[in-house]
Amino acid sequence: MANPTLQQPSFLLANLKADATTKPLLQRCQDLVKIIDEYPAKELHLIFPWLVESVFGSLDGVIAGWNLRFLHSRSNEYNIVMDFLNPSGPMMKLVYKLQAEEYKYEIPINYLPGPVKACIQEGVLPDCPLFHNKLQFPLSGLLTLNIAFNPFEFFMFNFAYCLITPKYGSSTDSAYFVLVDTYLKYFLPTEGSVPPSPFSDSRGSVSAPSPRSSSVSFASYGIHSPSLLKHHIFHQPSVNADPAAQEIWRSETLLQMFVEIWLHHYSLEMYQKLQSPQVKEPFSPTEEHVLVVRLLVKHLHAFSNSLKPEQLSSSPSAHSHTHTSPLEEFKRSVPRFVQQKLYLFLQHCFGHWPLDASFRAVLETWLSYIQPWRYTGEKANPQPDQNRTVPEKWESFVHENLLMYTKLFQVFLNRAVRTDLVNAKNALMVFRVAKVFAQPNLAEMIQKGEQLFLEPEHVLHHRQPRGYLTPGQGGSYLSSRQRVVTDMVFKVKSHVYGLEGQDCQYKQMFGTELRGAVMKLIQIIAQARQTAKRISDHSSEVAANKSFLSWFGLGASDLNNSFPGAEPEETGEYLKKTHEFLDRALENLCQIFKVRLGQLNQLISNLGSLEDDGNSKQLPDCVQSENGLILTDLGRRQFGRHMNALCSRPDFLGRLSRHYLTNLDSTTKLKHSPMSRRMLERSQRPRLSLRPLASYRTILLLLLFYVFGSLLSLGPISSTVLLLAGGFLYGLLMTLFADKLKTH
Repeated sequence: MANPTLQQPSFLLANLKADATTKPLLQRCQDLVKIIDEYPAKELHLIFPWLVESVFGSLDGVIAGWNLRFLHSRSNEYNIVMDFLNPSGPMMKLVYKLQAEEYKYEIPINYLPGPVKACIQEGVLPDCPLFHNKLQFPLSGLLTLNIAFNPFEFFMFNFAYCLITPKYGSSTDSAYFVLVDTYLKYFLPTEGSVPPSPFSDSRGSVSAPSPRSSSVSFASYGIHSPSLLKHHIFHQPSVNADPAAQEIWRSETLLQMFVEIWLHHYSLEMYQKLQSPQVKEPFSPTEEHVLVVRLLVKHLHAFSNSLKPEQLSSSPSAHSHTHTSPLEEFKRSVPRFVQQKLYLFLQHCFGHWPLDASFRAVLETWLSYIQPWRYTGEKANPQPDQNRTVPEKWESFVHENLLMYTKLFQVFLNRAVRTDLVNAKNALMVFRVAKVFAQPNLAEMIQKGEQLFLEPEHVLHHRQPRGYLTPGQGGSYLSSRQRVVTDMVFKVKSHVYGLEGQDCQYKQMFGTELRGAVMKLIQIIAQARQTAKRISDHSSEVAANKSFLSWFGLGASDLNNSFPGAEPEETGEYLKKTHEFLDRALENLCQIFKVRLGQLNQLISNLGSLEDDGNSKQLPDCVQSENGLILTDLGRRQFGRHMNALCSRPDFLGRLSRHYLTNLDSTTKLKHSPMSRRMLERSQRPRLSLRPLASYRTILLLLLFYVFGSLLSLGPISSTVLLLAGGFLYGLLMTLFADKLKTH
């Protein structure tokens, strides 16, 4: 590299672009480390957009960048990339260096999430402050609008957008997935505070101040009405008065960027329009995308649950702000901020995801969100999962996220009844959902939340003023209790109406309509259980007959307890797993919806009788005896019409059928006997007779034939084929020359 004092910025960028095609990644990163340390921000400002694009790829997906989603720990370049992009590494140091000078970098609004872009185009302020006061109108007169981000926002936007560019085939051990986890743990710490900016300028002061556009308290989220939200934004006091808030803006920016870019692709209005088949789906998340969202959800629970007990119990009112750090206030606000966008994201995935095992990623993301008690950092409860009670302190979370439990359960139910539950992976998903909702106390909490939502509207009109007296100040316990109930009614109603709209038609999870759908699922589960058992029994029979078939030369080298047309996950042990999953799913569903054992047994017995009726319709007419089913006279003749039609054909096939299905010898004898015409017609009626096989003479001839075949080194199967071929050729010749034989 040339001396930085002699080289012009334009030459610096040109040299870096040339090096990108000739030098290995290690040397390029070493050069960049020196440049970031030695060059002033004025010159680094010109290379920053190119460097971000060369790392994360272009927003249109044409430039691949460093392929973070395909870079795994097995690669030699993995550690180089991780060191360079570490939250305390050279790339972030460059970001902070530029942040101190308040540079701006533009992004076309076409790359913003659909609802955000729609708001901007309609002249409406988006609900996220990340996009406020940043609209840049083009000087050239073109219609393209841009959003101007500061360096940290620009970096995080490109990093987040890298996940949704059209690339496939990544996994959870990629550099990208690990970096997401690393950034979350660094900027949203569950212990301690966010580390200060690692860069200090030449004057010795810590750089990277909070940008002016971020002077909005994150606690303003949780109000679902757009109008209330916009009103709230412009009346919030600045959090920058607290020195600790100087570092919180990075945490807020990271979370807002991740939620907006990964989740905010559907608004309530857009989702309602998507119900029409004529509307094209604007965005289709991949399995990798959903897995990263699940990582975000799990970490946000851990981050939010790391509140100190005394701060968790304190009221998030203006009086407590002086005693609560900005980070702790931030932790309290996180669940409400992510709720609406995650709900619409999951609802869309539930309705549009293919009916295959890849849905497991969506399912586990949902189950992770509705079980925040799993991410408290506490030691594991020694009790089994099915006996683990949901602590009472989580009741308010269940109520304030009621639709996450009830509405999404209903949507999952619609998927489950259309899924092949004989497949072990699909059976596992039904079991997972039933197991989660069967946790003690959870169903009761959900029911209580539904009761609060169904409270008459007049309850809200009698809410007491916020300055009510506590019992110790002269107030009554009754008024305090009424106040708590009224507040919960208001929270639940605002949650439901905020997510579904004021005109939503709420269906109770434990209502009559949904109970009927659950009973239908129980019936499908019972039927899938029987099918899995029947297939498993068939597989066992195939395995038992393996040695016998191999004697005939038909035994496969590895039957693997499989059956014809089976998938790999539907063989052997997987079928036993299917039966186990479905059994436990039945138990849990009956526990959740209070289905009595008698009802379940009656349902299963009805299913069994229907199956027996279906099988009996396929059998000829028969009666039950001590020795099992035996054919009646009608049953023996039920297939006679097919043979009659075959033997009545005038062509060669009819003549061949008459040879095998009518007794020619008996017919010839009857023509010369004084028997009646009726006996003659009866003897000429087509029928299949196996009585000759019971003759000692026939058995002896067959035995001798097989012995003779073994002397000629012919196996049993070869001898059988030869015997059948000879019989067929004999019948063929007799049919061809039957007329000549009659003449002679």
